[in-house]
Amino acid sequence: MRSLEPLSDDPAVIDILDTGALDDRALPFAKDTLESGIATAKWLAELDALARDGVFAGTVMGPISTGSLKLAGKLDMVISPTPGESYLLLLTGPLRVAHLTDHMSIRAVCDLITPELIDTALQQIDAALRSWGVANPRIVVAGLNPHAIGDEEDRAIGPGVARARARGINVDGPSAPDTVFRQCIEGRYDLVLAMFHDQGHIAVKTWGFSGNCVIMMGPPYLHMSVAHGTAYDIVGTGKADPSMMLSAMRTCGVLTAGKGFSEVDR
Repeated sequence: MRSLEPLSDDPAVIDILDTGALDDRALPFAKDTLESGIATAKWLAELDALARDGVFAGTVMGPISTGSLKLAGKLDMVISPTPGESYLLLLTGPLRVAHLTDHMSIRAVCDLITPELIDTALQQIDAALRSWGVANPRIVVAGLNPHAIGDEEDRAIGPGVARARARGINVDGPSAPDTVFRQCIEGRYDLVLAMFHDQGHIAVKTWGFSGNCVIMMGPPYLHMSVAHGTAYDIVGTGKADPSMMLSAMRTCGVLTAGKGFSEVDR
């Protein structure tokens, strides 16, 4: 396909939009190239524009090479979590974990956390969950320190949670990080807000790896991806696991239809 006009409504048909950005016959096998980086950046920009225009309710991004994007000078094309603006949400079965921060040191996280940041994140997360069909989202905020006892909990996390609760958001915390993820798995909460990257990622990837998927909360549409990279080391071996891509596509379809997580977990 060269345009969106002949899109098929048949679920058995997979439409492929070829924008002419790349001649894949000229690509080397399992290597980063300038050409593939330029093409990837163009595809991401076109997809974002179409979604913002309302052509798509949601998007699913496969594994992409940041190496190729870096060669093309387009690494900024990848939507990255920005505290106060966008948040990474990992899903694996009943465990759903949003991250207040992403790739930064724990020392930097300590300096960054404020009541305003916690309150803003909870407002955005609550609104997103409701738009996906979760009628009364139950959110819990993990503490930063062991047993959620520390300066950050007293001066920032606790007051931020209190502000969000005063707005009518159903949120608990700060709660002990060593038990809060189990409480979500058992169904007490719909989502955990982790304070930093490894706090949430370790829990998710320990509970389950195959079938995990990622939501980038921030764009005005549902933007999903997989929780793994390009895996150049197994290209051509037939060993690639499609479960994360399948999970991301199914989850995107269910949530954009407003059916909530109960349908995703089936």
